Amino acid sequence: MLHCFQIFGASPYVSMMKRITLLLCFWGLLSISSAQETDAEEGGGEEEVVNLFTTPRTKLAAAMSDFGYNLFRQLAARDTKASVLLSPVSMSAAFTQLSMGASERAEKQLHRVLRYHNLHDIQLHDTLRDLLTSLRASTKGFSSVERILLARKLRLKLEYLNAVEKQYGERPQMLMGGPRDQKSVNDWFKQQTGGKVDRVLATPLPRSSEVVPAGVAYFKGKWKTRFSQVGKMDEFRLDGEAPARIAVMQQSNYPVKMGIDSDLGCTIVQVPMEDGVSMYFFLPDEVTQNFTLIEEALTAEFVQDLANTLHSVHLQLTLPVLKLSYSTDLLGLLSGLGLSEWLENTDLIKISAQTPKLSTVRHKIVMETAPEGSQYASTTPSGQSLSLSYRVDRPFLFLVRDEPSGTLLLIGKILNPRDLASV
Repeated sequence: MLHCFQIFGASPYVSMMKRITLLLCFWGLLSISSAQETDAEEGGGEEEVVNLFTTPRTKLAAAMSDFGYNLFRQLAARDTKASVLLSPVSMSAAFTQLSMGASERAEKQLHRVLRYHNLHDIQLHDTLRDLLTSLRASTKGFSSVERILLARKLRLKLEYLNAVEKQYGERPQMLMGGPRDQKSVNDWFKQQTGGKVDRVLATPLPRSSEVVPAGVAYFKGKWKTRFSQVGKMDEFRLDGEAPARIAVMQQSNYPVKMGIDSDLGCTIVQVPMEDGVSMYFFLPDEVTQNFTLIEEALTAEFVQDLANTLHSVHLQLTLPVLKLSYSTDLLGLLSGLGLSEWLENTDLIKISAQTPKLSTVRHKIVMETAPEGSQYASTTPSGQSLSLSYRVDRPFLFLVRDEPSGTLLLIGKILNPRDLASV
């Protein structure tokens, strides 16, 4: 479902009615016409996807993103009072590697959950490999690494190990069944991420572990426009608790794209970053932990529509300085995605003649934001600014998205930035 967006400031310190009064003369310019919304709805869901995502790469990116939104909903629902992070890219790539070892029936089950079933791309693995290469360009500030960990006792089939290595550049790692596995796995991921992500396995794997998909991601992108004020401590309002004190970065006359979705009860800002990456902030109107409406609305199609319909403005922007680390086991969420039957019989016949079971699904993300950027904000006030202010000073949801491909790189719900603070 497409929504109609209108723009106004989100500062808690200025009356909303005053904002609306200031913006009346811009209302027609900044509102999305109902005709546009009606045309989009009449087009139908499937047709709209085809229109928005027309190449094998963008169709694959949309599929990976929708898998990510589905997985994120499961993750957020597991504990509604917890901050969470997810990198769909790393987990999608890990399960794609795993699907290479499945029977035709099991591969179809996995591909449906990964949202590949409508792609009809006979070069799926080549498309994914090329997309991953472009997303991992150093200028984007994003890196992801994935690996399948397999127990040596399964008597692994060499054909599968070679096929994964040939397609994705790394062989699955064999687990010997002892505490040394923890060190070897952690050392490998730490090396692959340039030391940015360590302790992917916080505790040793059980000796009975058989199949462990693992994916990690690190993100530190650069803004297009730098922040001149950083490090000031400010209040971050919490739901039912005393405010937390966090470091923030601020900049006046900052160029963003902005809008409000009255159906979802939130204000949305898209902040441009280097090399086609954007960070989207979804800020609920009230200090609340009820993000369900926003979470349920998120799809690749919806966010692509956002990118096309938010309005360019300049404003006083205040963002938290984020240094976050998050690690979790995703195994318990797979049933909610439709993999209950597959988990009972993985049918990974190309990996082993035995019947291997998934032991855990390891995922870890480290991300940070910094004030640096390649451009300075204009010192000349913009006629569109209207003294607008957007302060991310309460629980929020965010996306990091690669605009050229439409790939969802990261998604997070932050109820308190200190919950996931990395040291």
